[in-house]
Amino acid sequence: MKKLHENVNSHKNVKWSSFLKDVFICSLGAYGGPEAHYGVFTDQMVIKKKYLTEEELVELIALTGILPGPSSTQTLVAIGHKVGGPKLAFLTMLVWSLPVLVIMTILSFLSQLLGTFHLSQDGLRYIGPMAVGFIIVAAYRIGRKVVKDKITLMLLLFGAITTYFIRAPWIYPLVLLIGGGVSIVTSNEKNLWNHVKLAPPWKYLIAFAIFAVGGIVLTLTTDSKLVHLFESFYRYGYLVIGGGQVVVPLMYSELVEVNQYMTNQEFLTGFGLVQGLPGPMFSFSAYAGGMAARGQSTLYQILGAAAGGVGIFLPGLLLIYFIYPIWENLKQIKGIKMSLKGITAVAGGLISVAAVILMQKSGFAFDNVIIMLITALLLFTKKVPAPFIVVFTLLAGFLI
Repeated sequence: MKKLHENVNSHKNVKWSSFLKDVFICSLGAYGGPEAHYGVFTDQMVIKKKYLTEEELVELIALTGILPGPSSTQTLVAIGHKVGGPKLAFLTMLVWSLPVLVIMTILSFLSQLLGTFHLSQDGLRYIGPMAVGFIIVAAYRIGRKVVKDKITLMLLLFGAITTYFIRAPWIYPLVLLIGGGVSIVTSNEKNLWNHVKLAPPWKYLIAFAIFAVGGIVLTLTTDSKLVHLFESFYRYGYLVIGGGQVVVPLMYSELVEVNQYMTNQEFLTGFGLVQGLPGPMFSFSAYAGGMAARGQSTLYQILGAAAGGVGIFLPGLLLIYFIYPIWENLKQIKGIKMSLKGITAVAGGLISVAAVILMQKSGFAFDNVIIMLITALLLFTKKVPAPFIVVFTLLAGFLI
């Protein structure tokens, strides 16, 4: 108890500038989607700076895994909320997402020139294997924490095997909930459902509903393309569970096939570019929004990119603002605490299998395997910061 008390008190003394600097460092090394992002978070926020424990990080990953929205962004925002409250959480969101949103907005003006970027994309070929190295280290560290007995080992394997063979978005929250249920059923604890006092911040849920309903109403009553874009991207933000990779098919169907805001090649080019940039995958929305708003003024295209970027991140931000304070109190319920044992074990399995999936996409070529192993080795030694690993990887891609 004393150790926990000291840990909580230490957060009150954290300088916001120092924390935001660490968030920026995370953003520089956050390549490869949510699963790889968690490896960077583990290295910087848990191992190096100890803003939270590995168990707490896995709990947040599990929580955001069953919420709609950008899961890695919500996880980092929740860490900011834990350290400094809602204001620091909002600043965390800006530092994490704004740089890459600006870059993707600029790239929406360069669609005619993107075909000349083949050299740059070829130079990014080792980013995938590097991300696998981050995931392997994160999975190892998290696995040591969450596997405490045969049941948690079986749940970890269950999460990994199930999500490897079934890639549908609905499977992720389902396996997490099953893990929690199994943990409760197999526990020998009594009086699991003790009462705790909750004080939900209803204003955030009300704001979430107002934007959702108001956006639909406005699209039915106005022909403004900017309003339609904001509503579309806001809807993507609250309908999709599983992060940026999952939202892409929904975007493609509506933006390319239905509304024909851009061509198939333009869409795929933008998505390819965001793969090589650090930060949240949802930043692709700024590129897509800017492309959809082409044809008028420069300001109008920038507003289109802003409508896409703000629209897709806003619902996830409002939901984590509403859920996180409740989550901290709900964990005091014995039944919820028991369920976390199974949920975090399954989450460990999800992170573990991500390494296999991403490596399959990158290919098991000899040089890819070498990059993966070197990355994992450097992370295990804890002597080389994540941004330097990224720089070395990029240089290797361009020079070799």
